[in-house]
Amino acid sequence: MTTTFPLIAVLLPFVAAAAGLLLSRWPHRHPTPDTEATPDLAQTDTDAARAAGKRANARAAWIAILPTALSSALAVWLAWGPGFAFVNGGATTGPPTGQTYGTITTGGVPITLILQADNLSSVLGVLVTLVALAVQVYSVGYLKDDPRYPSYSAFISLFTSAMLLVVYAGDLLVLYVGWEIMGLCSYLLIGHWWEDRGNSRAAVKAFLVTRLGDVGFLFGIFVLGLAAGSFRISDVLGKVPEMSSGTLVTATMLLLAGVAGKSAQVPLHTWLPDAMAGPTPISALIHAATMVAAGIFIVARLFPAFLAAGPTLDVLAVVAALGMLGAALAALAQDDLKRVLAYSTISQLAYMAGGLAAGSDTAAVFHLLTHGAFKALLFLCAGVVIHHVGSNLMTQMGGLRREMPVTFGAMTIGLAALMGLPPASGFFSKDGVLVAMDGALSSGSLTDAAALLLYGCALATVAVTGAYATRAWLRTFFGDARAVALPEPAPGTAHVVDVAEGPRTMLVPVVLLAVPALLLGFAGELHLELGVAAVGVVLTVLGAGIVYAFWRIDPLADPARLLGPLRVPCEQAFHVDALYAALFVRPILALSRLVVRTDDVVVDGAVRGSGRSARGLSGVLRFAQNGNVQLYVSGLLAGVLLIAVGAVMLT
Repeated sequence: MTTTFPLIAVLLPFVAAAAGLLLSRWPHRHPTPDTEATPDLAQTDTDAARAAGKRANARAAWIAILPTALSSALAVWLAWGPGFAFVNGGATTGPPTGQTYGTITTGGVPITLILQADNLSSVLGVLVTLVALAVQVYSVGYLKDDPRYPSYSAFISLFTSAMLLVVYAGDLLVLYVGWEIMGLCSYLLIGHWWEDRGNSRAAVKAFLVTRLGDVGFLFGIFVLGLAAGSFRISDVLGKVPEMSSGTLVTATMLLLAGVAGKSAQVPLHTWLPDAMAGPTPISALIHAATMVAAGIFIVARLFPAFLAAGPTLDVLAVVAALGMLGAALAALAQDDLKRVLAYSTISQLAYMAGGLAAGSDTAAVFHLLTHGAFKALLFLCAGVVIHHVGSNLMTQMGGLRREMPVTFGAMTIGLAALMGLPPASGFFSKDGVLVAMDGALSSGSLTDAAALLLYGCALATVAVTGAYATRAWLRTFFGDARAVALPEPAPGTAHVVDVAEGPRTMLVPVVLLAVPALLLGFAGELHLELGVAAVGVVLTVLGAGIVYAFWRIDPLADPARLLGPLRVPCEQAFHVDALYAALFVRPILALSRLVVRTDDVVVDGAVRGSGRSARGLSGVLRFAQNGNVQLYVSGLLAGVLLIAVGAVMLT
């Protein structure tokens, strides 16, 4: 029976998505307000429509939550043995639990429909389903009375199913199906409030940038599959020792393009901060358990192939080094609380990529697990704060620790885990990644320059992480209150509540996520390197202390002023978007305008010119064909006269 658990875990949220889209508003009888009726009847119709909307939302919530809860239970069951083995230092591969459901003949390499759970996929399945369940429950309160909540919850279920397909797939092309469905779901959910042009453009940007990376990812799959003669992951990994170094480097470099797109790594990281335009629960889902986790998962899943491709690991190390420090500096200068967390995610994912480049898939995936717990917690806490304040900007926050004690405590735990302070979970997982990077200096497949750059940037990022986390904590919860809750939100923002804390459906997931954010680090074997751990804690406290000192000097001023002349470049994320606009966007727009102009002037001009020529010629012929008999006779006589004169002259 357990062999079918991966399939059932994938199908449950998929069925929930279909049912949510088709049945949540059943029987589709929505009274519409009659504006021409009497005022009493119009008000009655409005109340009836509002009541029907509430019933549809409640029905959609149950349709979304119950299957996700069942899928979570199945994922936990699958991970009970293998998952704990992996967290405690086991290999990323092991005897899988699952089965094959058929083979698609392609005329070349066949596609095997196989779903399975091994050590790595089983523990990632738990992360995906539990975070998705927390987001579904949280969204009930966050999007209360939102008329599009049924489709929103259905898309989350589809998102969850797609990520589970990526996690449990035993064939690379089956995995790619889930990979692409996630891209569609991210577009639909980031653009949930599509009425605002900024939101719709952010959704389009996320879709296009990740698709750009997916082109390379698909070709990387083709290279591996053709070289191995199979797309089955177990067969591909078994054939790695027989593949040439050129094949492995080519395949893994192409795969890195997709990893950079999905996990928002340099140079395809620019979509993730703009994706904060979507509802905060979606940000939590994307940052903690689905899109961005998928890229790191793929490298861990195909880790033997990456280990055999030394140049690819060097590239991954450089990308990780630049991403972790650059994103951390950008987070230090942001005023939007969600964008702080977005750049934090880019930085933390770069830590994981650095751990993989240093040769430790176990440390990287363990940090992925703890990051999923505390980053989901941080985003959901940020959502509660935004609900209360009515703004994403920290300049309009402050002094919230007394009004929101539960959120304050939970977010303090999340930020401590993000900073890597003991005993929070991030302390143990980040220490494992730093130990792997430290070991890469003396041994491993990285070149000396790449290993030194990676470790140096990682240590600097530890200090900057402590700085931006402390800044967000102080500006949100300490000092004087700087805002009054708005009676109505601006278009495209969350509903503003008029109570000290959020509704219970929002607070319960926050409280529950605080537990793994604090204690998950104890789930693995504690192999602390005291020297590395001490250096990490000292650097974190140093960064936090500097920010605290600047804040104490003037609590009303932004501690980001410590960046000095670097503040504006950091706030603009080093103008990477402007650079891309100058190098790619504007030239492509200019080329497209040239093509349109050429089509209009040359192609369409030729068609229009031929039409004008025909009309002009017809105008000339019209003079001779006007129906005037006298003109016809005169022309006939003139012609006869000309013929006679010509005949006389020629003879």
